Amino acid sequence: RGSRARSPQGPARPQRTLPGGGLEALNLSGRGLEELPEEVGAALSGLRVLSLRRNRLCRLPAAALRHLGRLAELDLSHNRLRGLGDGGALAGLRGLRKLSLSHNELGAEGSGLPARLAELGRLEELDLSFNRLRRLPEGLGRLRHLRALDVDHNQLPSFPAPLLELAALEELDCSGNRHLGALPEGIAALRRLKILWLSGTGLAALPEGLCQLGALESLMLDGNQLRALPAGFGGLQRLKMLNLSSNLLGEFPAAILALPGLEELYLSRNQLTVLPSHLCQLRQLRTLWLDNNRIRYLPDSIVLLHSLEELVLQGNQIAILPEGFGQLSRVTLWKIKDNPLIQPPYEVCMKGIPYIAAYQQELAHSQPALKPRLKLVLMGPKDAGKTLLRRCLMEEDGVPVVWKGETKGIEVMDWTADAERGLTFIVYELAGDPSYDVIQSFFLSPGALYVLVVNLSAYVPQRFYPSVGYFLHWLGSKVPHAVVCMVGTHADLCAERELEEKCLDIHHQIAQQEKRDAEGLQSLVQQVDEALGQDFDLRCSSPHTAFYGVSDKNLRRKKAQFQYLLNHRPQILSPVLPFSCRDRCQVRRLRDKLLSVAEHRDIFPNLHRVLPKSWQVLEELHFQPQAQQLWLSWWDSARLGLQAGLTEDRLQSALSYLHESGKLLYFEEHLTLREYVFHNLPRLIDILNVFCQQDATVLLQKLLSDTHIDELRATQLHHYVEGFLLHGLLPAHVIRLLLKPHIQSREDLQLILELLEKMGLCYCVNKPKCKPLNGAAAWYKFPCYVKNEVPHAEAWINGANLSGQSFVVEQLQIEYSFPFIFPPGLFARYSVQINSHVVQRSDGKYQIYAYRGKVPVVVSYRPARGALQPDTLSIASHASLPNIWTAWQAITPLVEELNVLLQEWPGLYYTVHVLCSKCLKRGSPNPHTFPGELLSQPRPEGLTEIICPKNGSERVNVALVYPPTPTVISPCSK
Repeated sequence: RGSRARSPQGPARPQRTLPGGGLEALNLSGRGLEELPEEVGAALSGLRVLSLRRNRLCRLPAAALRHLGRLAELDLSHNRLRGLGDGGALAGLRGLRKLSLSHNELGAEGSGLPARLAELGRLEELDLSFNRLRRLPEGLGRLRHLRALDVDHNQLPSFPAPLLELAALEELDCSGNRHLGALPEGIAALRRLKILWLSGTGLAALPEGLCQLGALESLMLDGNQLRALPAGFGGLQRLKMLNLSSNLLGEFPAAILALPGLEELYLSRNQLTVLPSHLCQLRQLRTLWLDNNRIRYLPDSIVLLHSLEELVLQGNQIAILPEGFGQLSRVTLWKIKDNPLIQPPYEVCMKGIPYIAAYQQELAHSQPALKPRLKLVLMGPKDAGKTLLRRCLMEEDGVPVVWKGETKGIEVMDWTADAERGLTFIVYELAGDPSYDVIQSFFLSPGALYVLVVNLSAYVPQRFYPSVGYFLHWLGSKVPHAVVCMVGTHADLCAERELEEKCLDIHHQIAQQEKRDAEGLQSLVQQVDEALGQDFDLRCSSPHTAFYGVSDKNLRRKKAQFQYLLNHRPQILSPVLPFSCRDRCQVRRLRDKLLSVAEHRDIFPNLHRVLPKSWQVLEELHFQPQAQQLWLSWWDSARLGLQAGLTEDRLQSALSYLHESGKLLYFEEHLTLREYVFHNLPRLIDILNVFCQQDATVLLQKLLSDTHIDELRATQLHHYVEGFLLHGLLPAHVIRLLLKPHIQSREDLQLILELLEKMGLCYCVNKPKCKPLNGAAAWYKFPCYVKNEVPHAEAWINGANLSGQSFVVEQLQIEYSFPFIFPPGLFARYSVQINSHVVQRSDGKYQIYAYRGKVPVVVSYRPARGALQPDTLSIASHASLPNIWTAWQAITPLVEELNVLLQEWPGLYYTVHVLCSKCLKRGSPNPHTFPGELLSQPRPEGLTEIICPKNGSERVNVALVYPPTPTVISPCSK
């Protein structure tokens, strides 16, 4: 944000003809020209505009240019020029007003620019960006009409003195010259300067002379080492845009407050802790970016910035927003993630300014209430002892706990851990069985205390990852910065020395895993930094370079993602706490430990947040003991809202908060489900447990509980259960039988099926489109139950059409790679998510074959084959090369659906690649991969082919790597 929006190149400029019949403008961009014959210049002597950009010119076409004396605009950008000769050919273009030499190799041989360039007396715009220039010609100052000069991304060791003589200069770009280091006091001579770009130039201080540039309107100073601004900075009274991001500012520069006309201010990635109380003086401010600083609170006066349209505050330490914050109604771009928000609650703030306004209005009109509650999640492998631990903690002292058997899946209950302080834990016990993976991630959320349980009696160091490491990766991917308490159960079954050794081993291996993860991410950051240190043209010149063809913008986005992952690691509170239910002292110690952690304001500030009394009353009304129904209609919920003192327009914010904080389910954006409020979470979890246990005996017991079922009916139900456990298929009427205690009507069944589909548990195979859902006719597929490894192989998979005749196709394949962990249950949920996009599908455990219209698509998941191999998920299609856009149309919606799902995992690291079609056609076991970032950036103008390094110099059609329009791939909200 804040970097210059360069002039779009757009379509090729049409040729223009003079009234007399001569050609006036000629565009020869992207033609692969290595030279321009003299005859062309001789035949077009009246030419005024000539574009030769994106060709392969290694030297100036001097002979042709000598005939073009009337030329006013010349574009030689994106070529391979290493020099301009003696400059005579250019000097002859006396009428030249605009010259672009950007993205060449000028200065590569140390020759610099010829002095005769200064003879272009009428030149108004000169672009020398993205070359390798170390100096500019001394006579450059004689260009008295020069208004715009771009020397962005060269190798200038200091600010060129000739520039100070350019009195007419209005725009100057010196960005990307990393060793510029300082500006001369004499810069004050550039009195007409309106736009000045000094991004990434190594500046540690600014001269007072800069403050005398009274015409300056835009100033880019991001990516430097500035700690302060000069005292006279407030003299820049015409300044409208100021970018100071990525500097070393520890205090907000007071001089900025003296700039009343400022409209855009960027202070991202500094070290600010406090904002001035008089910030409201910047009344014209429309854009304010303060992300990734150390700001602890906002001044009350910020609500007076009534012109504000963009406010970015993510990555700070803000706990409370000022009263009246909802007045900032014009703000449309709002980012507040990664702050320890208490007031309003994080869940409200994430919904946007209108929800903040409604919350603050409600708080102002009702008595505030404090009800300390904390979500406590018990997780760990099967047989870790989670259920026994929970019962021991929740029983009173002295009451023996006897428990035999296993948990019934996911369970949730309230535990008043301290009656005097009124502290209540909402305890979620997660199942250790992988069959519950598809739903368990829904119960991992920020602001909870996680207890990771490991069975010490069964633990061996070789089993660290499946016992501990896997769960830390899973939790860290879903909830960055999660707070974790390690508890070792069955301590009474271990000898004292054995107990100590196992606890130390777990502690040591956790530290090693965290170190490996951090080092891996640091290495990736370094690779991105090295790529950013190269010119974009260099990254495009060789397929062997890292991030081949990836733009600076996408690289910076990638680096921000890595920094986010590095800064948000799980918080392991202490070494493993040994625990035995037979030792009452250990039970009390663990209980006290959980209470002390919960009440630590730096760890869980949200525990002390204040809610409007009406919101608390609304919650209590929804959870009355007598309210046993499975769901409430919107109108039933609205009536409860009126009892709490909430009108319908204010009820929406309260319900959204209760949904986001995990108290109930309310899907306000879902066409059907938004008419209902699912307030009975324990019963909903019981329903989910039914479809996750994968136990034939339990399922049959539920189906055969009716004593009136005859033998034939019982046999049918046996077949249904067998088909369900093998293929994941069930008819709606059997689902109703399974849920008989919970389902009272057809409407109940329809809503539950909609909910299961929304959560990614199942999809309807044959849902009618023109009539209401008929429970007896509809069949549902549960992908997590599919056992066959590969679906039925369709003919087109092997490159043949339906008649069996072979045809020539190009394969298009996008692959997602997950080096640390593949989110549990993701493939099954994704299988449900894409159902509305495909037809004629055939599902396997790890593959889906289907069609998008008449175009085939294949979705494949491949688990890691070893410790060093990543899990992968690929989306593929094929078509003949002239129609490859149909393949892109087929897979793009599927890619977008996957990206939406992955946004639920903010701490997950993965990579995206486009596989080389040439390698795929040859059957290579390790096809070359092009960076997935290419999918989210425009195709370089004039580019038709790119090189696959695994096939030597063989070229791949660019349409097989770039989609017709860029697709947003990165899930990083940063």
